[in-house]
Amino acid sequence: MTLPLRTATRYVTPLREGGSMPAVVEADDDGLYVLKFRGAGQGPKALVAELIAGGLAKALQLPMPDLALIELDAELARTEGDPEIQDLIKASAGLNLAMDYLPGSVNFDPVAEQPDADLASRIVWFDAFISNVDRTARNTNLLMWHRRLYLIDHGASLYFHHGWDGDTAGAAKPFPLIRDHVLLRWATRLADVDAELASRLSDDVIAGIVADVPDAWLQGPDAFGDPANQRAAYVAHLTRRVTQRGAFVQEAVRARA
Repeated sequence: MTLPLRTATRYVTPLREGGSMPAVVEADDDGLYVLKFRGAGQGPKALVAELIAGGLAKALQLPMPDLALIELDAELARTEGDPEIQDLIKASAGLNLAMDYLPGSVNFDPVAEQPDADLASRIVWFDAFISNVDRTARNTNLLMWHRRLYLIDHGASLYFHHGWDGDTAGAAKPFPLIRDHVLLRWATRLADVDAELASRLSDDVIAGIVADVPDAWLQGPDAFGDPANQRAAYVAHLTRRVTQRGAFVQEAVRARA
């Protein structure tokens, strides 16, 4: 996976419902993107999780807006009247992550919508794999666009990497919080989709996704080793999680039962 590189040319509007206050921006390809700021409260680890999880979702052929790296110039802050937004732009100068903006999309409503059992099972499997704590009825992080379900916002996944030293022991653990997943009740085909999804996540596919993480995001107080060593640790964790996936798959099956 190689992400396209864009340059932000205009700050359009903040999306204040997001905890990290993402924003709609226009880029040099005239496209609109939802930008996730490196300088937001969650820090660059949230962008690492967004990029890796987004790449894995694409590899699994799950519906998700396309990702891009976006270069942000601190000079854009000069046109903004809100001091909070000015500070956020300045703190995020350099490479950030964005996804295609889906105009007219609406939040998924688990009362009104009836997702397909196969797709629901694939999404639950994926979220158990990436340890995504943020796909609940309270905050679904799912959009409906042209009557199709789209996955968004994976910054809270891969939570093991906060304060991480590169140890992969946790890769074989189940994910008990899958019990709160908004799509769990429709995920009746978890055992059926397991082998196929795992087959899509070869070592080379995972390594290609992780290779896109910029060096600048692998710095900071809880970084360990150099960026190359950190990427290798992510690859080792994720490949081990695929081979020992029985723990999180069976946990999801038990949670649904």
